[in-house]
Amino acid sequence: MAKLIPSRFLRGAIDGLPFHLVLVPFGAIFGVIATEAGLNLVQVMGFTVLVIAGAAQLTAMQLMIDNAPTLVVIVTALAVNLRMAMYSASLVPHLGASPFWMRALAAYFLFDQPYALSVIAYEKEPNRSAVEKVSYFLGVGIPLAMSWYVATLAGALLGEQIPADMGVDFAVPLTFIAVVAPMLRTVAHVATAVTSVVLVLVLSFMPYGSGLLVAALIALFVGAQVELWAEKRKARM
Repeated sequence: MAKLIPSRFLRGAIDGLPFHLVLVPFGAIFGVIATEAGLNLVQVMGFTVLVIAGAAQLTAMQLMIDNAPTLVVIVTALAVNLRMAMYSASLVPHLGASPFWMRALAAYFLFDQPYALSVIAYEKEPNRSAVEKVSYFLGVGIPLAMSWYVATLAGALLGEQIPADMGVDFAVPLTFIAVVAPMLRTVAHVATAVTSVVLVLVLSFMPYGSGLLVAALIALFVGAQVELWAEKRKARM
């Protein structure tokens, strides 16, 4: 039975250390907000362990607080996490040959930070084996997930002792900028990112954050069309 490679796991854990500075206060704030919204400790931790995606959790929680229809909550949370499907597809060439249990574990710990760091590492060292690559991926993901669980638990237990406005509003956008910026390497990527940013701002008046759904769909379409245009142009050259 294949085993994780300690040296690669440790390398991933070290590379992921800076992200703990963002995840810990972010997780604590979610714990506070979820508790104040009426969720008990089991529900808060179940939410965190099952979803394990901060942006989707906060989005869903805010919609629940606003008494949005259940369907809107579910669809919006899924839309926020739709990027995970694209992450998964891009990781298949790297992790597809690893044992099933490793791939299953990687699927659970698939969120922004492990994906971003792993893609960068795989491009630098493309000849690593699938087991080495998944070991690195889990080295990033598992410690960060543990920090998220512990921070959420602390926030839920301490409750009002942690102010919900403690000044970490910057954490979410800062994290996404750090994750997304290195990936904007083609015209299609940039077009998708710019379209989504502009439309989210323009459609911010729509109820229950539904403008996000519209912006995401249009941005994906724009990115795909730009990609097709770039390929056709390359073929004519």
